[in-house]
Amino acid sequence: MNDREENRFAARAARYMRVGTNVGVVAARVAGQRLFGIEGDRSKNAMELAAALGGLKGPIMKVAQLLSTIPEALPPEYARELSQLQSQAPPMGPAFVRRRMVAELGPDWAQRFKSFESTASASASLGQVHKAVSHDGRLLACKLQYPDMQSAVEADLNQLRIVFSIHARMDPAVDTREILAEIAARLREELDYQLEARHMRLYAEIFKDDPIIRVPQVEFELSTKRLLTMSWLEGKPLLAYKEAPLEHRNTIARAMFRAWWYPFSHYGVIHGDPHLGNYTIFEQDGVPAGINLLDYGCIRTFRTPFVQGVIDLYTGLLTGNRDLIVHAYETWGFRGLTNELIEAMNIWARFIYGPLLDNRERTIAEGTTPGEYGRREAFQVHKILREKGPVLIPREFVYMDRAAIGLGGVFLHLNARMNWYRLFNETIESFNLDEVAERQRMAFTAAGVPLPQ
Repeated sequence: MNDREENRFAARAARYMRVGTNVGVVAARVAGQRLFGIEGDRSKNAMELAAALGGLKGPIMKVAQLLSTIPEALPPEYARELSQLQSQAPPMGPAFVRRRMVAELGPDWAQRFKSFESTASASASLGQVHKAVSHDGRLLACKLQYPDMQSAVEADLNQLRIVFSIHARMDPAVDTREILAEIAARLREELDYQLEARHMRLYAEIFKDDPIIRVPQVEFELSTKRLLTMSWLEGKPLLAYKEAPLEHRNTIARAMFRAWWYPFSHYGVIHGDPHLGNYTIFEQDGVPAGINLLDYGCIRTFRTPFVQGVIDLYTGLLTGNRDLIVHAYETWGFRGLTNELIEAMNIWARFIYGPLLDNRERTIAEGTTPGEYGRREAFQVHKILREKGPVLIPREFVYMDRAAIGLGGVFLHLNARMNWYRLFNETIESFNLDEVAERQRMAFTAAGVPLPQ
């Protein structure tokens, strides 16, 4: 074993030692309760599990927040506790940053910039961002990955398997096998900043002539697998506009709607992590004019039949065509659907699609708040699935659902009021699956992005 492998093994072992014991204690307790028919205190177990995982402050926190958006992916007590965990890791100090930059760009790395701020401007679960200036005076953003994140991700995925094994002993309403496979694939992709750079190039092509959506330009010669350098886009936080006039909030919401639905319906790709920190707002003449789309670590691409299924489900719900609705679910990969399971899924579908089916100006979810968004519908789905399930969640559904919920939450924060039906139908007007497939093939190939399998 070489030094690098030894360091990776040691880092992974350290994470297991830090949290594995406590997680294992919770798992053993739940298993014992099930074995002896004891009704355990789920709330207590959930809090203890969250406390055990909380020490990681890494990728699994992002996973926990994702799972809280899928009805019955975890028991509600667990989802509630995990959703409150923080996703930010401790920042790297300036001296450590300089060592990391040497590792990525070589000992003369500083000479490749006019200036470089060694104190981070922002941080997240996998890395932190530093502001720099190029030799020709352009502002740059350098996204630098924390050390040994591959070990962190693998350790966290193993802990997630333990969480799911606990869930499997609780008469689950959802079969999580495909969810785990999907999360593992996406988290491993997020480690590859070269893939993220190609995704950024893809979105730059999609929105190259769009006045309301801006995409950073990648500096490939200053980027590696763990360092992503791009143009710095100036903007204000989205939440700075919560009290802005409705017209301004609607402008932001319209841009966000387009940034999500247009790439999906025309290219089969979505921005899979609609976190508030992944957008800033640019202004013109002192008022919001559009959004800066900043983070491309969690991009989900789809086979074109899945895209057709989304359109079919919408059309089926709009026209009351049950056969088309069922066909859409089957196209996505749901199997063994009974009438009861179809009804449960329709409750969730009508919630997700509801604003798009309603031809009038309205908020995204009338009479609710961001914290309660989807709770009532999830409870109804829970009752049916617990009695008639479990249902196996297909992989492609996982991030589509998570992103739709996240996007709705952003619209709730903005309290935007729009005709979502009109926006959606304008976006999918003249939808043609063959054209989507050809557009996807050409754009993905040009950007160096693998075609979805």
